[in-house]
Amino acid sequence: MNGTRNPVPAAEPAQRGRMPLLDIAKGIACAVIVGHHLSRYGTMPVGAFLLAPGFLGWLADDGRLAVQIFLVIAGFLAAASLAPDGVLRVDRPMARILQRYGRLVMPYLAALTVCVLVAALVRPWMTGDDVPASPSIGQLLAHGLLMQDLLGYEALSTGVWYVAIDFQLFVLALTLMGLPAMLRRAPVPAAAVSRERWIPVALVLAVATTSLVLFNRNADLDDTAFYFFGAYGLGMLAFWIGRATRASTWRSAVVLLALTGVGALAIDWRSRIAIALVSALLIAVAQRRGWLSLGRWPDAAMPLQRLGRISYSLFLIHFPVLLATNAAVGQMGPHAAWIDALGMAATFGLSVAAALLLYRWVEVRPASWRAVAALFAALLASGVLVPS
Repeated sequence: MNGTRNPVPAAEPAQRGRMPLLDIAKGIACAVIVGHHLSRYGTMPVGAFLLAPGFLGWLADDGRLAVQIFLVIAGFLAAASLAPDGVLRVDRPMARILQRYGRLVMPYLAALTVCVLVAALVRPWMTGDDVPASPSIGQLLAHGLLMQDLLGYEALSTGVWYVAIDFQLFVLALTLMGLPAMLRRAPVPAAAVSRERWIPVALVLAVATTSLVLFNRNADLDDTAFYFFGAYGLGMLAFWIGRATRASTWRSAVVLLALTGVGALAIDWRSRIAIALVSALLIAVAQRRGWLSLGRWPDAAMPLQRLGRISYSLFLIHFPVLLATNAAVGQMGPHAAWIDALGMAATFGLSVAAALLLYRWVEVRPASWRAVAALFAALLASGVLVPS
């Protein structure tokens, strides 16, 4: 993966009921991944490394693994939305796909426009590969259509690869859920409904297992949903397992889920898959025990809940903030390491502030094609304004 391919959590419909524990998990993972980016881009981490080499080294090397938590949670929520009982509950699949695209790209297009403009402003003061090059119109169009990696364009910001992959994963999951109905030629008798609902679940298990043992081991496929469906599918399966009514069924399903992941790791150990497996198992247990929907959590967890709620906006907007702060600190000339550390902390705080604005002004607004078109036009206009 190239230098700007880094994780970002997917947007969730504003009307969906909150699950505080999932928000807390996303908040923690969010902080880790932003820290990962802060420790890899610009000149500030070079100076700050002298103060905390172990911590910043861990963030730089392993912080990216937190994306697996978002993949699992995204799959969990997709199963809850599309097929809570194993049968697709979507009357118009294509309309649902277009709705998903609109929700994903509204804050994405806005943040990408900001990134293109900020990159143009800081380019005279920053050198190296950290600052994206001036974009072409084709590059901007590909990004807006979530096809930049498939078409071979360089990413214009961190996280844009994940937005495209999330969209692909959603389409793949919806297809798997609807495949039995598409192949069916006659209505299903009432007595067979209970039996048929296991067919989509079995399809998800089969594709997720294939991804874990085959696709995820082929780096040439990392531009496609097949590479990531193992973790996403584990999240979907965790949702259905958590809804099992019989204790014996729940225990058997948990064992099957664990054996699936452990078997894949026995074939080829990957830390990212181990984290995805543990995350899926913990979520399945939490759902079974009713922890996901607890209305009251310690006050200390509230900041993480709030951070989790704006995590999509945060990951979309933090990179241009990072570019701006690195450029500003770089203009100070020689300085002490604590200045760089303070600059990194300020970057995190400013990124959260920018994310709050993006969340309130764009992400939570109802998706509409008029808004998508306007934001798409703004992105293309930013490319025209940027000198080549």
